[in-house]
Amino acid sequence: MGIKLNEIPLKEYVLPGTRLCSGCGLQLAYRMALKALGDRTIVTIPASCSTVMHGMQGFSAVNISVLHTTFETTAASASGIAASLKARGIEDVNVVAWAGDGGTADIGIQGLSGAAERQDDFIYVCYDNESYMNTGTQRSGATPKGAMTTTTPVAGKTQWKKDVVKIMEAHQLSYIATANASYPQDLMDKIQKAKEFRGQGVRYIHIFSPCPPGWGYKTEETIEMGRLANQTGLWPLFEKIHGKLSISPASARYMQKENRRDLREYLGKQERFSQIKEEQIVAWEKHIDYTWKKMELELTMQEELGSYV
Repeated sequence: MGIKLNEIPLKEYVLPGTRLCSGCGLQLAYRMALKALGDRTIVTIPASCSTVMHGMQGFSAVNISVLHTTFETTAASASGIAASLKARGIEDVNVVAWAGDGGTADIGIQGLSGAAERQDDFIYVCYDNESYMNTGTQRSGATPKGAMTTTTPVAGKTQWKKDVVKIMEAHQLSYIATANASYPQDLMDKIQKAKEFRGQGVRYIHIFSPCPPGWGYKTEETIEMGRLANQTGLWPLFEKIHGKLSISPASARYMQKENRRDLREYLGKQERFSQIKEEQIVAWEKHIDYTWKKMELELTMQEELGSYV
């Protein structure tokens, strides 16, 4: 049934005094993920907000083994770590690549795709705050349509958000999941499940990570922002085990459109959508309906045909 509140480890791996912004969704997600991973873990991170969190050389706010690497090489460095552990006969260490949407959807996707195709043995986590936040809120491939950034300052981004999860599904991975910083127990469950598939290639988890300064909402609304993304149907929580889809309990009721909250509640709280027009919102709503219809169809096909992986 998943991890219970009284089962969450008390040990803290993210220590007091990080340099991240107040209300950072990344910090919440990382804190809970490390609790699920435990001591026997090596994390590799690229240039990103994660670098800011870990601190300069000689100082760290994180009590875990971490390798800093260049922007495009997160998955490649994880492949190297996993290979070196295997060569030494060490089989009980979790190797985790932890990167943002820019380092995953754009500049790092070649290394990730290569590692996934080779079935290298590590967990890859993308924390998705939907822009290059560490360098000034520039658009990324994962920035949603209509969002204003410093490189799309007038009308907002004109393209739809890149569906990295679908790209990873094409690699026939053993475990894929979406998560949300506002649902920490669900996130921990999925990290723990990813650990169970050690030896079965790359496991991929894509985390929705709200960002107060980049999105333009009040610091204290981070949890609400993540929950609204789920409750409007915008960010479905699900997992795929060897290609078999299952909707997470926190999202299951939003498969029915009548149970979803108005998308305008979510968009209206963020300055980055202040210029969005009604016809764009309608297009978003259709896009959400289409996403859920595809998942519904996939579930139906699974009942008839079973998993294809």
